[in-house]
Amino acid sequence: MSKPVIGVVGLGIMGSAMAEELIKCGYPVVGYDVFAPACKRLKAAGGKALASATAVADGSAIVIVSLSTSYALTETVKMLAAAKPRGKGQGLLVVETSTLPIDDKEQALKALRRVGMSVLDCPISGTAVRMKERAWTVFCSGSKAAYKRVETVLKVFTDNVPYVGAYGNGTKMKFAANHLVAIYNVACAESVTLARKMGLDPQDVLNLFGSSPVIGTGVMRLRMPFMIRSEYSPPTMKVEVWQKDMQVIGDMAKSVDCPTPLFSACVPIYSAAMAQGLGQQDTASVSEVLANMAGISPKAKGKR
Repeated sequence: MSKPVIGVVGLGIMGSAMAEELIKCGYPVVGYDVFAPACKRLKAAGGKALASATAVADGSAIVIVSLSTSYALTETVKMLAAAKPRGKGQGLLVVETSTLPIDDKEQALKALRRVGMSVLDCPISGTAVRMKERAWTVFCSGSKAAYKRVETVLKVFTDNVPYVGAYGNGTKMKFAANHLVAIYNVACAESVTLARKMGLDPQDVLNLFGSSPVIGTGVMRLRMPFMIRSEYSPPTMKVEVWQKDMQVIGDMAKSVDCPTPLFSACVPIYSAAMAQGLGQQDTASVSEVLANMAGISPKAKGKR
């Protein structure tokens, strides 16, 4: 059987990675992004760039949505809802993978259901780099039937595509995951800084601890190399984008009256990275904030 056409709306770091992997696996891919260079990258990879999310919906069986803001989701939903009506049993399946407030995702669900579309909430834990290692986890929530329909497609990216229940549970799982990532990232930066202050080579710290089943983490293995080199580009996750995630998680914690003292203690470190002009750099650049606080010079860090 021929593979279905997959649409991708939002061709940023994550969306383009998914589109390119689908193309490599033989799926026909159409896509849309407001930024022309992103559309050009899709075309170069063998996909077809279209003029709007509406056109993507009209030409796809499944549409994967990967966006960075609630405004972008609202505008995308309007375009998807304007797609041509389909016959019974042929409704479009929209797979929303962004990390955004649950209320905004609920509004998207209601709007798309009204026009006969199925919607899944499937945030992704992992970066584009980690997909190459098949280390993503896609938290799938919503209709079990819709999940079964898209499971094979999502397994192009990773074997970790758990069904976590009702629509919205995927986002809640992603919040829990990113809550830990926010803390682990700053903890790694603190460890690198401590090693340097004690006169140790932080590469030795990574070599010894990175693979440890007790204290080694994926965050350590991904982000410590950035910190050791003091080089943070190209980013796996930009600080300015991460700020959005931090805000969303903090708001969720407040809404359910949950204290998050460790998470809250990390917020000023990320804010300082923004203030120091690191917004476009990888979140590992929080290491620079701690290095500056510790009085470590660029030379001492081994910067070139």
